[in-house]
Amino acid sequence: MLAALQACDLQPAIFVQIQFVSAIVRLWSGAGSVTWNGQTWIGIGSLLGVSVIEDAATVEARGISITLSGLDASLLAGALSDFKTGLPASVLFGAYSGGSLIATPIVSWSGRTDIPEISYDGETATITIACENRLADSNIPVDRRYTNQDQQMTWPGDLCFQFVDGLQEMTLFIGGQANTTNNI
Repeated sequence: MLAALQACDLQPAIFVQIQFVSAIVRLWSGAGSVTWNGQTWIGIGSLLGVSVIEDAATVEARGISITLSGLDASLLAGALSDFKTGLPASVLFGAYSGGSLIATPIVSWSGRTDIPEISYDGETATITIACENRLADSNIPVDRRYTNQDQQMTWPGDLCFQFVDGLQEMTLFIGGQANTTNNI
């Protein structure tokens, strides 16, 4: 792949895999169908668009959008009924040289589908699927507590937190007897 990137005869290819409810859709940015990794990828050429995949020095969830344009408007209802947010989506980068795929395409981005945006002009439709990075899940608060009841949901019979409830209002004296002049 490194040699192909440095060569003058580089033909980049974008592979997109999107999970729908009933099937996985595999598309690529060229013409015709291609078999790679035991899967058939449907070429839709310039009708496939992927937004800029950004990376940063900081840890933050950055999403992308995948655009499928020029679709038959009569197929729109079927595509939308089979769509569900939160299913896997990935974008891979590959390169062709002399008409054959070089090495294995590299996963450029991986995440989950989010809300699609649809526009149509009566004959053709365009679907733009927003996709979120899995790192966005770190913004969801965890609704768990350090209590015996919560521990029993995950690990039934574990006695690790059995005394936590009794510690809430307990007065502890550090270093022996209570000192009435300096008791905190």
